[in-house]
Amino acid sequence: MSYSKTANATLTMAGWEETVKEDIDKGEGETKNGVYYPKRGVTISEASFTYSGDIEGESRVLYLITYKPDDAAPVLAVERFTGTIGGRQGSCVMTSTGTQSPGDVRGHAEVVAGLGTGDLATLRGEIDLHIEGMSEDGYPVSMSYDVD
Repeated sequence: MSYSKTANATLTMAGWEETVKEDIDKGEGETKNGVYYPKRGVTISEASFTYSGDIEGESRVLYLITYKPDDAAPVLAVERFTGTIGGRQGSCVMTSTGTQSPGDVRGHAEVVAGLGTGDLATLRGEIDLHIEGMSEDGYPVSMSYDVD
């Protein structure tokens, strides 16, 4: 879809809690920073992020994450953002699909029509995300959007 506006921002992780729901290979995964990740399996994560730039605010995200060795594994997410986009105040919900593998995350998010509030009630838009490695300085994101 084509949109007339673009908002650029920096996305910074504020919190992350991940829980293993299915460990297909029972104990063959690895532990990093005190968190166990299955070799093959499914986890649920609750995360929080901050946005700064043309997008200013906070979000909470629920992830359903799969793990498999030597290949990108599917990730599904629902995110609720509260703040401003292009100077318009409100909230919106986005759904995303993507993949993750060690050191590489790719995703595509779309605004869910009918779940916005305030000046973002009629927001339509998309974000494509590609993250390589870890950064405490955040990650660049760009949203293509329109508001009726």
